[in-house]
Amino acid sequence: MTSLIPDEAADAAPQASPSRDDVSLHDEILGTLRNYIVEGNIPDGARISERQLCEMLKISRTPLREALKVLAAEGLVDLLPNRGARVRPINADDIRELFDLMGGLEGLAGRLACERITADGVAKIEQLHHDMYGFYMRQDMQGYFRVNQLIHRCIVEAAANAALLATYESLAGRIRRVRFSANFARRRERWSEAMREHEAILDALRRRAASELNDILFQHLRNKGAAAIAYLAEPDSSLPTEAPAGVNAAG
Repeated sequence: MTSLIPDEAADAAPQASPSRDDVSLHDEILGTLRNYIVEGNIPDGARISERQLCEMLKISRTPLREALKVLAAEGLVDLLPNRGARVRPINADDIRELFDLMGGLEGLAGRLACERITADGVAKIEQLHHDMYGFYMRQDMQGYFRVNQLIHRCIVEAAANAALLATYESLAGRIRRVRFSANFARRRERWSEAMREHEAILDALRRRAASELNDILFQHLRNKGAAAIAYLAEPDSSLPTEAPAGVNAAG
């Protein structure tokens, strides 16, 4: 019988899988930290205080650093050698390029969704649109943003194209914070226009108007990018500083 040297034996031994509780805790920490950064609680380019976040989330540094690695892969933070992490800054050119790219992806998703979406799928998006309108009427920015993102994701999922969904998700982290600021700008300047755009998106989807929905979604994303660029260029612009709901629940 062939024997294994110690290192080979270690490699051959089955690796313990993380427990379901560990996975759930990781996902909870990751989601909470992602929302905390997306909603502007740490400024662009600012160092991330591990000590403060560990105290806030009631966790040790190890799970925090694991979450930061994921957020770095998503493009939300930069990991600095021997200096911790910072929120990745983004400029107007980055925003313009990202929203044009995302507009192209969502436009294609809309075109495919018109061919493949079921009646139940349309009904789900209609309900989400109704919920979003309720948040809009109550001027609930965070609720509006959350449901807004669900609508866009549902359209991408309805395209039933795994490669498209994977590409969309790879960009979602980088663009999500800017989308939040674009919606914040809308609250002050053109929120009603954004709602009209979503009415047009829903109408085209109901009619399965593929080319029309493609164009509407592309322009909708361009408008969001322009709103974010204009808002962030204002000398007194700032994102909301309140912590998202449940920020102290992860740990």
